[in-house]
Amino acid sequence: MSQLPAIGLGTWQNTDPEVCAESVRTALEIGYRHIDTAQYYGNEEAVGTGIARADVPRDEVFVGSKVHAEKFGLAYDEVIEGLEVTLDRLNLDYLDLLYVHWPVGNYDAAETMSAFDELVERGLIDHVGVCNFSVELLDEAMDNLESPLFAHQAETHPLLQQDELVAHAQDNDYHHIAYSPLARGNVFDIPEIVDIADKHDVSASQVSLAWLLSRENVSVVPKATGEAHIRDNFAAKDLELDAADIERIRNIKRTERYVSRDGAPWLEA
Repeated sequence: MSQLPAIGLGTWQNTDPEVCAESVRTALEIGYRHIDTAQYYGNEEAVGTGIARADVPRDEVFVGSKVHAEKFGLAYDEVIEGLEVTLDRLNLDYLDLLYVHWPVGNYDAAETMSAFDELVERGLIDHVGVCNFSVELLDEAMDNLESPLFAHQAETHPLLQQDELVAHAQDNDYHHIAYSPLARGNVFDIPEIVDIADKHDVSASQVSLAWLLSRENVSVVPKATGEAHIRDNFAAKDLELDAADIERIRNIKRTERYVSRDGAPWLEA
């Protein structure tokens, strides 16, 4: 499995152009090497500005974006066009990773995945990813890809542990990327997380991220805008939870999802 930085910067809802650009620049200069954006976020231009401002060579930065059914569409020609627009907005020659954002609208595994294979062949993307898929949809996508599936991005945190999806990533040797890894801020109210944070004299954010990173094949893309939070999240890579900590979080019995939309696979009967 190709390497992916353990912690990336998420940019969802980071829509103020200057704030977004500066958060990306700050993250890269702190040491982040993975930046995550999407057509739907409306901030690709600002993300590109931040990458350009940072004193980090392009080939050291792993950049991912996502094509969206309701922005350009997911038919063959629409995927190609959407990626070209994304590259123009980011002011980049290629993407390290391009995802299908949601398996909705005119998504068709055979047609959409063939467009991704074409983009890989043309050198416009290095890797293929998907977001918000079920195991069944993951299998279908892999069956229709000539390129290896590199990553699946899904909401994953201590209150939505996604055991089935993580196991599928481990079994099939691709990355499971946890978005909303802090449960939209709700990790700060989980007693087990707070206790473990106090024990290690770290933040609840670091505990949640370190727990996710303790799982094989899992990486994280927490969103942050201010330098203090960007630094705090990045420090999670150096936090080693003990076996008791990990087991205690594994045994949290709450299950809460904070991100959904019409047509999401988990809403299907």
